[in-house]
Amino acid sequence: MAAKQDAPTAAVVVDPDGRVSGWSEGGRLLLGWTAEETVGRPVTDLLLNPPPPGFPEGYGAGPDPTGFIPLRHRDGSTVDAVVTAHPLFGPGGRALGHAVTVQRWGRRPVIADRAFEQCPFALGVYDPDLRFLWMNASSGRVIAHSEEQVLGKKYREVLPEFDRSLFPERDDKPYTDQLAEVARTGKPARLITVFRPLGSNYANAWATSIWPVRDAEGRVRAVANWGFDMSAEYWARQRLLMLNEASDGIGRTLDVIGTARELATTPVPGFTDLVTVDLFDELLRGEEPPSVSAFTPGETLVLSCAARHSAKDGTDLAPGPPTPVSHTPGSVAARCMATGTSTVELAADPGQGGEWAFGPGLASDPAHWPPGNPLIDGSLAADGLTGRITVPLRARGALLGVVAFSRLDRPEAFTADDLILAEELTAKAAVAIDNARRYSRERTTALTLQRSLLPQGPPNQEAVDVASRYLPGGADAEVGGDWFDVVPLSGARVALVVGDVVGHGLHAAASMGRLRTAVRTLADVDLPPDELLTHLDDLVLHHGSDLRPAGHFEPTGESGATCLYTVYDPVSRRFTLASAGHPLPLIVSPDGTRTPVHTQPGPPLGIGGLPFEATELELPEGSLLALYTDGLVESRERDVDQGIAELERVLNHSATSLEALCDTVMDAMLPERRTDDAALLLARTHALDPHHIADWDVEPDPSQVPRARKFAVDRVDTWGLEELSFVTELVVSELVTNAIRYGEPPIRLRLIRDTSLICEVSDASSTAPHLRRARTFDEGGRGLLLVAQLTQGWGTRHTIDGKTIWCAQTLP
Repeated sequence: MAAKQDAPTAAVVVDPDGRVSGWSEGGRLLLGWTAEETVGRPVTDLLLNPPPPGFPEGYGAGPDPTGFIPLRHRDGSTVDAVVTAHPLFGPGGRALGHAVTVQRWGRRPVIADRAFEQCPFALGVYDPDLRFLWMNASSGRVIAHSEEQVLGKKYREVLPEFDRSLFPERDDKPYTDQLAEVARTGKPARLITVFRPLGSNYANAWATSIWPVRDAEGRVRAVANWGFDMSAEYWARQRLLMLNEASDGIGRTLDVIGTARELATTPVPGFTDLVTVDLFDELLRGEEPPSVSAFTPGETLVLSCAARHSAKDGTDLAPGPPTPVSHTPGSVAARCMATGTSTVELAADPGQGGEWAFGPGLASDPAHWPPGNPLIDGSLAADGLTGRITVPLRARGALLGVVAFSRLDRPEAFTADDLILAEELTAKAAVAIDNARRYSRERTTALTLQRSLLPQGPPNQEAVDVASRYLPGGADAEVGGDWFDVVPLSGARVALVVGDVVGHGLHAAASMGRLRTAVRTLADVDLPPDELLTHLDDLVLHHGSDLRPAGHFEPTGESGATCLYTVYDPVSRRFTLASAGHPLPLIVSPDGTRTPVHTQPGPPLGIGGLPFEATELELPEGSLLALYTDGLVESRERDVDQGIAELERVLNHSATSLEALCDTVMDAMLPERRTDDAALLLARTHALDPHHIADWDVEPDPSQVPRARKFAVDRVDTWGLEELSFVTELVVSELVTNAIRYGEPPIRLRLIRDTSLICEVSDASSTAPHLRRARTFDEGGRGLLLVAQLTQGWGTRHTIDGKTIWCAQTLP
């Protein structure tokens, strides 16, 4: 049997009468018959069954010269063989018979030929110049040519569509160039080729391999390739890749317009050629979207075109407010928004596709399409469109707008899978847009609250010139808790305050408002900076324990907040400060040198149990004070120390005004994409004119009261304030009398002409007076009531030496 399996090809010569006239040694090895036993016998004696019609003439006459025939072996067994007959001719075309070759079925040349010919994959062999040498039937069906039509022709001539890249933007080599490169280099290649067959509107994706065919010496004699259609798998993968790209590319910013533009640019040009995103105006304002039930039947819906991107020009909408867009009743967009379902429009019926055109097959299969799709609308062609998918933009049950995906130049019609992709892209973008809207609403609310709690304008005081700036973090950052304040104090003094609350958003803004209110309340008590921060720290501790969050509510932001409280006195030019974990101010003298502040900030608020230290400096007139939050000096690019050094450098720039210097500082210090809010308070100190201050030591004797009244009236008249003489005489009499009667020496009277006329009486007692309502027959108790009624304000200021009672009158 081994001899039979390894038997060579048998060569048999058959004369015109059908008798064997020649027999090769291969015939003996294959069938066991010798030449003596077969020559002269009819060739049909070798057949197991009756010969097929026309044997052996029919074998070799048709397009398939081979045939499968069972033959009789000499030992009686059957030999399955493939027989090929070749006609023989003599001079003048005289028939001499046939040369017949017999091969055992199953030998490699035979079985391989059959396997290659019947392979469902497209197979082909080409010479080094890419001329067709052989191809199987599957390849012929793919290229719509028979083997006889292409043999000897060059690949580029037969398949010109493979001589160009379907996606030139990807820098892909045309397939023909890939074949030529394998022929030139002898290096095999595996690739996925995307091409559009001639006459087809759909691009196909083929997995192919190309390899060189070498002779015994290793020289490249031919190039072979095989391929199979993997279009469905390829385009499904492309859709998954696009969805993955959308996950990374859509929703990167918490901005409604920015997210709409991300949705418009992501599917272009891989999926579609033109995308428009129309949103309701309420979304652009951060408001709740309108209810679908609020729409009146037949009402024209007016939206705003938030984004538009085209593959043709690659441009979005011009900067500026979105353009209004009207969707009339009965339009596809209006129906989609009303019903909440998507619609596919095609310019023409794609019909049934070819064997490799998977797109039309899906498009035409009603099992893949939702009811009512696709719509065939010939008017699309007039607009230059081959198809359009309209998808309502919905998130969390609310209608946000509508998105249209359109194809312009590409001939491929949308498929049911394309509709699924469009809906997936829209769904991802809808959630991101709604998140951006919610964030915008909360940020706007927090920013409005915070700005309402910050000073709306400079207060009426002449101790310092002030300018301030507050900038929230970038559009992607929540509103923080930075704040500042300018509080006029008694004695022509002024308090400059800056602070920072832990956290962001509404809670930070509310916490900032509570802290600012507490600081103003404590400032009215005229506490020194260190004592004020101590009381503020206690308030934060008590407030935190009273409002300990329960459930899922956010904790308050006062605990851990920082605050810098400073007081400037234009009479003495003394600047006193204390810090609760806040950066210390920068002080620049009029000559441009920095005045150092030798102190350390205390702990942040809410820690408790640790003291705060006050530092006092005497400043020359015209000194520049810079109070700021860490968002101004700290960023990803630099640490706090580097930021403070940079701020000091910028403060030395000459500026026409404090307002201009504020702008210079903010522009120089803040990065374009900041992540934290920043506050800046600049102040230029003034010194009160000594001629506007008058003081007198009062002896603790009631007889000194008339002298005190005269001293005050004379000074008021000198200042040209005669209209205030009567009230001044009265309040000085009351305050000096109370100090002599109830206070302790030394007693001092001081008058200050500032934005108001201030009268102060100081003594060494720490007991503070208070208003009381005198009864009808009481002889006393009405003095402070008269002071309160006749002046615009009064109060008590405690010092380390006692107390000061003051009152102020508005200048005429």
